[in-house]
Amino acid sequence: MNETEILARLAVSLGIGLLVGLERGWRTREEEEHQRAAGLRTFALAGLAGGVAGALCVNTGPIVLGLVFIGFAGAFTTFQWLEAKAEGDLSATSLVAGLLTFMLGAYALVGEVQIAAACGVAATILLAWREQLHGWVRRLTWPEIKAVLVLLAMSFILLPILPDRPVDPWQVLNPWQLWLLAILIAGISFAGYVAIRLLGDRLGVILASLAGGLSSSTATTLALARMAGNHPQSRSILVAGMASAGSVMMLRVAIIASALNHALIASLAPPFLTAALVQAIAACLLTLKQGRHEAPKLQLSNPLEIGSALKLAAFMAIVLVLGKLLQQAYGGAGVLVLAAVSGLADVDAVTVSIARMGLTDIAVGSAAIAIGLAVCVNVLAKVAMAAYAGGWRCAALFGLISLLGVMAGGLAAGLAVW
Repeated sequence: MNETEILARLAVSLGIGLLVGLERGWRTREEEEHQRAAGLRTFALAGLAGGVAGALCVNTGPIVLGLVFIGFAGAFTTFQWLEAKAEGDLSATSLVAGLLTFMLGAYALVGEVQIAAACGVAATILLAWREQLHGWVRRLTWPEIKAVLVLLAMSFILLPILPDRPVDPWQVLNPWQLWLLAILIAGISFAGYVAIRLLGDRLGVILASLAGGLSSSTATTLALARMAGNHPQSRSILVAGMASAGSVMMLRVAIIASALNHALIASLAPPFLTAALVQAIAACLLTLKQGRHEAPKLQLSNPLEIGSALKLAAFMAIVLVLGKLLQQAYGGAGVLVLAAVSGLADVDAVTVSIARMGLTDIAVGSAAIAIGLAVCVNVLAKVAMAAYAGGWRCAALFGLISLLGVMAGGLAAGLAVW
């Protein structure tokens, strides 16, 4: 390591200290001088000290870095303890931030400088978002936290012991892969659920609909349609929510299918992105039309339950087996029938199954057509649900948006092939 590289890395160490110190100093800016243990200068010096210690250990060995860190940790902890004792403050955040700043400063010299800088930025963001993070935690309920803990336990305890090989006569059911896919889809759904729970209802029906689209656009559409029937004055914003959920569903299907089978990207990206864009534009126009009329709140149920994950895994297994049998018996026509029937209830399971079949059993073009068919059937099913639950006006508006989206997607697919 030459002198220029050492100086550049030391600059990163100092930058990390300045970044963390800026947040810590701003938070304690109202305190008098010499009444706080650490501020902007102290954290900047801590980062630089870590960098210098890291530079020393390059030539003298890691034991020097360890001894310097122990000395720094002892001194910094002592001053933090004196400050906490004087103010009656039990928070250990500044102490942890100081020790982390020193370690990141050292890592910038002995490790990957990009990783050290990224960790410094992440640490500063966490420090700056104290109020928001505490508020989010207060909004979470114990059943939601328990659902996450249980699913994590099932993931890290059950997943490693599941057989990672086909266990059925048709060689299509891999328990490890099925459970992993179920966890991933449930995690995507829960991300949307957490977004609306943490951010609250300030952004209204649209935000909730986007979150619902990550979980189940079908269930979200049915819930919004029922509300449109009970609140006709809010029909525009509710249909906008339905269109938003449909737009997210299009993107979700394209991402899941392309992730499982990269060859599908070229076939699915143009039509699905176009359809999603048309629905998003329609949702924006309807939201503007609604004006300032108050919209009813959309209540979302927790999608991250073990029962839901097990049902999803079981449904995917059934679709995989039926797809294999129909493909063996009727070829591509059997897969299309399976896609149409499965699309009435769910698009995730059939998307996963057909995307995997496109790797070995059917052509990529046939897999793309089958996934598109499943999505079109699902869209028609949601329009029928809107008519049943929300009335013909709601269904007509939602059906028009859906039709425009499907037509635009079909045109994009045709242009891509041409």
